Amino acid sequence: QVQLVESGGGLVQVGGSLRLSCIASGRTFNSNVMGWFRRAPGKEREFVGAVSLSGSNSRYIDSMKGRFTISRDNAKNTVYLQMNSLKPEDTAVYFCAAKSGSFLSQLSIHYDYWGQGTQVTVSS
Repeated sequence: QVQLVESGGGLVQVGGSLRLSCIASGRTFNSNVMGWFRRAPGKEREFVGAVSLSGSNSRYIDSMKGRFTISRDNAKNTVYLQMNSLKPEDTAVYFCAAKSGSFLSQLSIHYDYWGQGTQVTVSS
């Protein structure tokens, strides 16, 4: 069992930055691929990115490449999402998720554990 708790959301102006954190409980953190997803108002949940077990590889959807960076600290059981140059369309609830195996899937059905989410609001 893995429990995930996100933090770091809030209100930020266009062009600003935020860093989200997700702390995982349990001793299997470094055997889980960690992903970030988001759900904007009135929209389906979408993949943001994922990071490999060691943190050496990551994957993002095209619209976030160059603006968002995922990293992890296995010693702290924590995964981060650094978001720069934020836009109003980035407003959403952001979720971290964990999956077994090494494939950096962008499909939410492949993730076994989910956090409660943290709200990010970008004001123009």
